[in-house]
Amino acid sequence: MMTAPLRVGEPTTVNVGLGNRAYDIVIGRGAVASLGPRIAALKPGARLAIVTDENVARAHLENVDQHLSAAGMVTERIVVPPGEGSKSFASFERVCDALIEARIERNDLIIALGGGVIGDLAGYAAASVRRGLDFVQVPTTLLAQVDSSVGGKTGINSRHGKNLVGVFHQPVLVIADTALLDTLPTRDFRAGYAEVAKFGLLADAGFFAWLEANWQDLFEGGPAREHAIAIACRGKAGVVARDERETGERALLNLGHTFGHAFEAAAGFSTKLLHGEAVSLGIACAFEFSARLGLLPQAEAERAVRHLSAVGLPTHIRDVPAVRTNADALMALIGQDKKVRRGKLTFILLHGIGQAFVASEVDPGEVRAFLADKLS
Repeated sequence: MMTAPLRVGEPTTVNVGLGNRAYDIVIGRGAVASLGPRIAALKPGARLAIVTDENVARAHLENVDQHLSAAGMVTERIVVPPGEGSKSFASFERVCDALIEARIERNDLIIALGGGVIGDLAGYAAASVRRGLDFVQVPTTLLAQVDSSVGGKTGINSRHGKNLVGVFHQPVLVIADTALLDTLPTRDFRAGYAEVAKFGLLADAGFFAWLEANWQDLFEGGPAREHAIAIACRGKAGVVARDERETGERALLNLGHTFGHAFEAAAGFSTKLLHGEAVSLGIACAFEFSARLGLLPQAEAERAVRHLSAVGLPTHIRDVPAVRTNADALMALIGQDKKVRRGKLTFILLHGIGQAFVASEVDPGEVRAFLADKLS
């Protein structure tokens, strides 16, 4: 684990080692300027379709398009409404039809320009249209830069739960331009930070301690920002290379997500509770539930929750008005989680900070009692 800040202005490249499907994550301020030349090297002569949302289009589309035009590239634009509501069957159909109508072919390329919603939606469309098109991730949120743009998970939500329809489809390139985060609302940046802290909490106690000391510089856009993104991406890239399809170790990256996805569903997949905020709540629950089961010292759980709270993330269900529900309703949502195996609940629990493990066959009664206490 690196502890010295990266040099400002020097891009960092992290490789996701997947053999002939390996790809680079390029991290740095102004990295999007290299998008055209990098695509030209990867896919000479390709036509491009940029999938984005209305908010990102206003802030970044012209800039990105100019860089691509300067490299002689022709682009189509597909713009969808912002927010989790676009991870739907209706939006997926619309994007697929637009790609077909634009005559995007197998040797062409899709660019996902946006946060996690756009990455998931555009990636799923790329995997599906003409039975598979290559795509590039240009994540514009902190959450997407450190998490959802890396690893090839794509998909949409069902009325039964989050991310239940989709496929693994790796990008051919990820450009994480940290300057794009300058326009991100503070709430969205903070929500993305939950995924940064998550990596330290599940697998790297040294990195988590570094975050405790340096998180303010990260929020202010100092050298800590590039450093933290690079560490999180390098950690995730290693996990993905070892377990692409989540048959073992990669499941650890779901720390906080089994609880968190249930909270998101209870809040109606809306801006009332952002994904990163739900993950923060879920991480707090995972630590507190682990302590309740005697798996880790209470002080370790309190330290993790204290840090999330210090940066302004929610850590108590009762403090989130959007989650108006009960333990039985949450248990029904948890029962739809992708990690359920033959009806047995699976959670990511902890023996300490940086010591997450997959807990199979967790007693539903204990989970329900824990949630009932948290909601009371």
